[in-house]
Amino acid sequence: MGSFFSSLLGGTSYSASEDSSSSSESSRVSIFHSAPRWQLHFNSVKETPKLMVIDFSASWCGPCKFMEPALNDMAAKFTDVEFVKLDVDELPDVAQEFGVQAMPTFVLLKNGKEVDRVVGAQKNELEKKVDKHRC
Repeated sequence: MGSFFSSLLGGTSYSASEDSSSSSESSRVSIFHSAPRWQLHFNSVKETPKLMVIDFSASWCGPCKFMEPALNDMAAKFTDVEFVKLDVDELPDVAQEFGVQAMPTFVLLKNGKEVDRVVGAQKNELEKKVDKHRC
């Protein structure tokens, strides 16, 4: 029944095998397709000290597609960090709320507050910042 409500509200868990990636491992990256579902999730985790990395991307964005395997790898490596993917075309109000002006933009949050951000397809920079803030 939980999956029924999740699908009704637009939240899904992303599996790398669902896209064109050659990896068959399941990803730990959550994807939200509706603002209400995202807000519900965000409200439930914003009081926790756990690091959350939000990937603001778009389906038409080449650099975003380039970063997808790297994000999946980081999600597998940093199991103590929550990784979320939001499409700016599906959730423009959320992107605006976080001041996203370019894609991809990765916003790192703790306790619901931004602690860092990476703009652009900068895999090494993102990994350094995730490692720095996850403790």
